[in-house]
Amino acid sequence: MSTCATASRHLSEPLAATAATARTWLLIEQPGPWGTDALTSSHLDPAVGRALGQAAEGTGVRIALIRRPGRHADCHRPTAQRVYAAHTAPGRSWIRTTDLTDPAALTALDLAALGAGEHGGLWEPYDGEPLVFVCTNGKRDRCCALLGRPLAAELAAAGGTDVWEVTHIGGHRFSPTLFVLPYGYAYGRVTAHGVKDVLEAVRDGRVVTENCRGRSAWERPAQAAELAVRELTGEEGADALDVARTEGAAPHWSVTVTHTDGRAWRVVVAQGAAEPARPESCGRAPATPARMDVVSVTPLP
Repeated sequence: MSTCATASRHLSEPLAATAATARTWLLIEQPGPWGTDALTSSHLDPAVGRALGQAAEGTGVRIALIRRPGRHADCHRPTAQRVYAAHTAPGRSWIRTTDLTDPAALTALDLAALGAGEHGGLWEPYDGEPLVFVCTNGKRDRCCALLGRPLAAELAAAGGTDVWEVTHIGGHRFSPTLFVLPYGYAYGRVTAHGVKDVLEAVRDGRVVTENCRGRSAWERPAQAAELAVRELTGEEGADALDVARTEGAAPHWSVTVTHTDGRAWRVVVAQGAAEPARPESCGRAPATPARMDVVSVTPLP
């Protein structure tokens, strides 16, 4: 039986501008099984998960559960759970982390401030190896388990980086899919060798654009525009480019991308439909998901 990832790969569906949008990520360690809606169907207290999900609406914060790769003991009450808060805006990215004995404490967080990039001295700064989060939640889509879990295990066994499984980052049909902090770039159809190149670049403050889905700090039109400018200029610096503004509405946008050296570009993006129809997730009826097409990239004076 064909999977959604097989169909997408066969159709050469573009990866650009398909990253989940999240100016700030809140990532909560929760071992054990995950359900389709992991915040309310795991061993995390469903009342806590529900409260966090509601509090995050409209704040720019995306919440997900994480766990270490490998076999997962059905652990209801771990003694401590690692938590990360990470802001991904260019030039203003940060990661804060702590261990919690009671995740209910997270309901007191000011998620609006975190979404705006203000951590207020929360927890401890994280300045270690890049963090890699591989989507592996088979309850949402079997491709994430079939393709994501082996990749996460291979990366963890290779060592030299900090690897986690994550519940859901969108784009099942691009499995195996992952994102990397601190910059928040997402990737699809990745291999362990490809991830090695991504991590070497991150350590140097650079971005690998091959198989890149976009930077999570921006909505999809801006993701498309930034990657188009990188392709045009060959710019690799992770924080060299920013999105100054996005004007318009579906199906057409004008995005202004700026460089730290003062250059700027106007990028016209149009929303199209991915033809022919294909399943966006395993078990779903075929559909024509929206895609972002770059119409033009014009340098500004």
